[in-house]
Amino acid sequence: MAQNMKGKVVALACSRKAAEMGTLVEKMGGTPRHRPSQGTVFLDDEKLREGILSWTDNPPQWVILTTGIGLDTIFEMAERMGLAEKFHEVLSQSSIAARGYKTVNALRKRNLTPLVRDDDGSTAGLIRSFEPYDLKGASVIVQLHGDPAPKLMEWLEEQEAYARQLLPYRHVPPEQEQLEQLVADIVGTKVDAVTFTSAPQFRFLAEYAREQGQLPLLIEAFAGPVVAVAVGKITAQALKEEGIERIVIPEEERMGSMMVELGRFFLAQSEVATTTQDQE
Repeated sequence: MAQNMKGKVVALACSRKAAEMGTLVEKMGGTPRHRPSQGTVFLDDEKLREGILSWTDNPPQWVILTTGIGLDTIFEMAERMGLAEKFHEVLSQSSIAARGYKTVNALRKRNLTPLVRDDDGSTAGLIRSFEPYDLKGASVIVQLHGDPAPKLMEWLEEQEAYARQLLPYRHVPPEQEQLEQLVADIVGTKVDAVTFTSAPQFRFLAEYAREQGQLPLLIEAFAGPVVAVAVGKITAQALKEEGIERIVIPEEERMGSMMVELGRFFLAQSEVATTTQDQE
């Protein structure tokens, strides 16, 4: 594997798969620092059961699915509740909208096809794809993972749809000491990059920095020399909403692809620096 990260320090904001990501950074010549900005992600069992019962008892006209793992979890819970067959039947009779290829794959393996799907893996893309449809007065269930989707819910309200949410998982904030250390690393430019694998990781970080009066410094650091790295468009959107524009995003939304893309970014930076020195 190319040593494109040689001499670089990369902060890992994820709580899951940090060891695997750290190994990738080391193989590419870099130094990983585990700085989780998201705490435990756990199944909200009781809420999920209530949501499935409500779903099957009061079937919606539209279902908006935003994550494949969330849909898998709902089916697994429905199976444990003895409602898998009924849930599948109810879902198949609704108009389905899906965001992301993993969600579409989760539907496909159950012989279900979305009527609406995003054109770019983002919530904005999903909303654009709804253009031919009138949702006024329609009942809608929005399946999320563990993070609210205020823009999507606001849009549904504007369409005068009757929307309810189902979040199979809940995100718990990380330890304050971890956030304090990560903010210090970024603001003090002690790291060259920070990788985010979910929107909540950045949101928890930004919220803490805002409380400490350091958000402007954080945003300034991300303008350079520190680079923000997002695993995909949804995660990147959370950064953009706070004014961060310099973001490395892979074409394929996978952790390995994210690290490869970051390596390419560092290599390009190095080549530019070498060219500048030669010209001087």
